Amino acid sequence: MTTPLRFCLVLHNHQPVGNFDFVFEQAYQQSYLPFLDVFEPFSDLRISLHTSGPLMEWLDRHHPEYLDRLVPLVAAGRVEILGGPFYEPILTMIPATDRRGQIEAYSRWLEQRLGAEVHGMWVPERVWEAFLTSSLADAGIGYTVLDDFHFRCAGLNESDLDGYYLTEDEGRILRIFPGSERLRYLIPFGAPEETRDYLGLIHSRRPGAVVVFADDGEKFGTWPKTFDHVYRNGWLERFFHMLQENRHWIETVTLGEATRQTEPRGRIYLPDASYREMTEWALPVERQRELESLEREFSDHPRWQELRSFVRGGFWRNFKVKYPESNWMYAKMMEVSRRCEALREPHHPDARAARQALYRGQCNCAYWHGAFGGIYLPHLRHAVYRELIEAENRIEEAEGGRSSAVEVRVDDFDFDGYREVKLYNNRLAAYVAPARGGTLYELDIRDARHNVLATLARRPEAYHEQVKQGASGPTDEVASIHDLVVFKQEGLDRCLYYDSQPRTSLVDHFFAPGEANPDRLLAVEVTERGDFAQCCYEATTRRNPDHLQIQMKAQGTVDGHPVTITKGLALRSGSAVLEVAYLLEQLPAGCEWDFAVEWNFSGLPANADGRYFFDEHRQPMGQLGSRLQLEDQTSLGLADEWLGLAFTMRMNRPTGFWTFPVETVSHSEGGFELVHQSVVVLPHWRVRPDAQGRWSVTFEVECLSTQSDDSAETTSSERPAAASL
Repeated sequence: MTTPLRFCLVLHNHQPVGNFDFVFEQAYQQSYLPFLDVFEPFSDLRISLHTSGPLMEWLDRHHPEYLDRLVPLVAAGRVEILGGPFYEPILTMIPATDRRGQIEAYSRWLEQRLGAEVHGMWVPERVWEAFLTSSLADAGIGYTVLDDFHFRCAGLNESDLDGYYLTEDEGRILRIFPGSERLRYLIPFGAPEETRDYLGLIHSRRPGAVVVFADDGEKFGTWPKTFDHVYRNGWLERFFHMLQENRHWIETVTLGEATRQTEPRGRIYLPDASYREMTEWALPVERQRELESLEREFSDHPRWQELRSFVRGGFWRNFKVKYPESNWMYAKMMEVSRRCEALREPHHPDARAARQALYRGQCNCAYWHGAFGGIYLPHLRHAVYRELIEAENRIEEAEGGRSSAVEVRVDDFDFDGYREVKLYNNRLAAYVAPARGGTLYELDIRDARHNVLATLARRPEAYHEQVKQGASGPTDEVASIHDLVVFKQEGLDRCLYYDSQPRTSLVDHFFAPGEANPDRLLAVEVTERGDFAQCCYEATTRRNPDHLQIQMKAQGTVDGHPVTITKGLALRSGSAVLEVAYLLEQLPAGCEWDFAVEWNFSGLPANADGRYFFDEHRQPMGQLGSRLQLEDQTSLGLADEWLGLAFTMRMNRPTGFWTFPVETVSHSEGGFELVHQSVVVLPHWRVRPDAQGRWSVTFEVECLSTQSDDSAETTSSERPAAASL
C-alpha cells in the first residue's frame, strides 16, 4: 500500500480592529458558525485554525459558546490552533519588540482560553522578509505557512512544493509550508472532485507528499454568493464527504502533525514577498496596469506557466509610498511604540493598557489596499488612530498624568527627510509639515481619541479602468473576489476625480476671481494660480508662558508675481482652540485674487442625521455632504452628534465659505463603491492689498469634544484674539 498523501486544511478567520459589530456578527453567522456545524460530525477530519485576536476577543464576548465548542476539538487533536501576532499586524512593519510581544501575548491567551499549545502561527497577509525567521523562533514558533508564490520566487518548481522546508536566520530554525495557489482558487469555487483530481496528480508523482490549502475562512460563506454555494447548496458537506471517501489515500492532518510525521524537503531562503496578488497591488498604478496587460497578453502562451514564476510585482512596504496617508499612520504608530518602549515603569496599569492599545493600533488592514477596502475604509483608519491616541494618553498617565501645558517637538516624524513640528497640550495635538506647504496633516482631539485629519485623497487605481467600462450584467456566478466585477452603485464612472496632493489642512490656494465654486472644486476644474500648496516654508517657534506659535514663511509666486506668505499656528495651555494668522506681502498693486485656506474634516459622515453645518447662532445649515457657497460670514461650524465633536471657525473679517464632500471610488470584497472620506471647508477672501502691498487675516478653529470638560471653555468674546504675526 502506498503512503497516503497528507492534506493540511488551514483556515484563517479575521476581522480587523474597528470593523462594525454587525460585520462581525454577519461573518459569524455566515462563515465561522456554519463551518463548525458542518465540520464537527466528520470525526476523521483534522484542520489547522487561525483566528485573529480582534475576532477571538469579539467571539469570547459575544459567542463564548463557539469557543467552548472548540475546546474539546482542540483536546482531541481535531483542531490545531495556530497563533500569531495578537492584533494581526504586518510583522515587517512593526518593531522587533512589538513582534515578539504580540506573538507571545496571543499564545498565552490561546493557552488560557482554549487549552491550546501553540507551536505554529499564521503570518498576516503572508508578508515575509527573511529576518522574521529569528523573530518567530525567539517567540516560540516552530512552523508557519506562506504561499507557494514565495517558494517559486526562490526558484522552486511545481514538483518541489509538496512538503515543507527549513529556513534559518542568525542560527534560528523555522519550518515553512507552501500553501497552494491552485487550491486557493479551487476551494470552494470548483467542484470537490477537481480538488480530488489535483491531489491525485500529486500523490501519483510522490506518495506521502504534504499539500496545504491555506486561505481566508470568510470565503466559506461571507464572500459574495458563497453562503448559498457552500452551505445551502451543500458544497462543504460534499467536499468533506469526498475527503472521507478517499481517506485511504488522502489523510487530513494538521501542520503540526505534518512536521512530526514527515521530513523536510530541504532548506530554503525565501525572498521578500507576500501572496502574488498583494505584490501586484503594491505596485505604482501605471506599473500595475502594465503587469496586468502583460499577463492578459501572454496568459495563453504555451510557456506562460513556466515563465510566470519569474514575474513578480512590488514590495509590501511601498504601500507607504503609494498612500502617504498610510505612512502617516505608520509614523504615528512608530512614535507611540518608541514612547511605550521608553516607559520607566512598563508594568504600571496604564503602561500595560498603553501597550495593548498600541498593539491594536498596529492591525494591518487600514495600512494598505487591494481587493479589500483597507485604507479606503474610514472606520478602519479612525480605529487605528483611536487606539494610538489612547496609547499616547495612557503613556502620559503612566508618566505622571497629562499636563495642560502646551509643548512643542520638532522631529522627522514621518521619515521623509524633513523635520515636522508637533504642537500639543492635553486637549489637542497638531502635526505640521513646513516642507510640504506648511500644511497640517494630523490633528488629534485627544479626549475623543479622534484624528480629524485621517483623510484620504482621490487618486487613480488600476481597477478604475473597469469602472470606466461600466457594470456588467447580473450574474449568478460564484467566484473568487479576485475575479468578480460587482458594482454596488450606478454612475461610479462619473465620480472619478483625482486630487493633486493629499487632503490635509492649512493648504494655501490662489484662484482667479469668480473662477472657483464648490462644484468646480469638487471636480478639480479650477486652475491653481499660486505655488504655495506645495511650497517649502521656513519654520520657527515662538513661546510665551502659556502660549506657543509655529511661524512659517515662504516666498512663492501667484500668476508669475513674487509673493511672500507668513502664517502662524498657535495653541495655548489647556485650550482646544487653534489660532491661525496669515500675512501676505509683496502683493502687486491692483491685483485681485481669491485666496483660500483648505481644511479637511474626516470621520464626519456626509449624509446622516446628527451631522451638520451650523451658523454663528448654532442653527443647522444642512448635512455635511452639502455644497455650500456662503458669503460675508464670520463663523461656520461642523457638528457630529454621534462622535460628540464640534468644530467652529471664527474669522476676524467677513469671509466666504465653500464646502463639499470628498468621495472615493474604491474596491472591496463586496464590489466597487463610493466611499465618503472627508468634508472640505475653504474659507476664502478677495485679496486687495493695502498701500504697502500687504493683506492679513486671523481666525481660530475651536475643536470641542463632549468627552472633555468643555464647560471651562471661555466664550468667543472672552477668548484672546488669534495670535498676530
